[in-house]
Amino acid sequence: MKQIKHEPSVAVCPGSFDPVTYGHLDIVTRAAEVFDKVIVAVLNNTSKQPLFTVQERVDLLKEVTKDIPNVEVDHFDDLLINYMTEKNAHVIVKGLRAVSDFEYELQMASVNRKLNEEIETFFMMSSNQYSYLSSSVVKQIARFGGPVNDLVPESVEQALRAKYSEM
Repeated sequence: MKQIKHEPSVAVCPGSFDPVTYGHLDIVTRAAEVFDKVIVAVLNNTSKQPLFTVQERVDLLKEVTKDIPNVEVDHFDDLLINYMTEKNAHVIVKGLRAVSDFEYELQMASVNRKLNEEIETFFMMSSNQYSYLSSSVVKQIARFGGPVNDLVPESVEQALRAKYSEM
């Protein structure tokens, strides 16, 4: 019987992660259980004014994913499809919280598929406890000194407090 060579499955979980939340970590952790390797790729979105620099976001992600052995953290500022080709990845993993997320992500998945038919997008529903959580909500709460310890890891909470105390 002929042996079929199994190519390691590489998935990319792209996003701005400004900042990374427990909702993001839920998706990354679950993706790491499905794929051989997950690259968490921080997008340098020039149309947004992020709170954290790309390097700060990469550093925070490395800290909070250090115990997940098949997760790598990286960044990109090109088209996602170009990044996928560079990394020899064929799967995009996106978390969905609500129907509004799906509408946007479906459009992006369709465009990505049009640009490269070898790329598949996998949607993962957010766990119920994180369905309301977004980086914007976390920043709004932290900006006014509210508690975010149930929304983000401790290192991210400390980074948020430090950022807002500088402002």
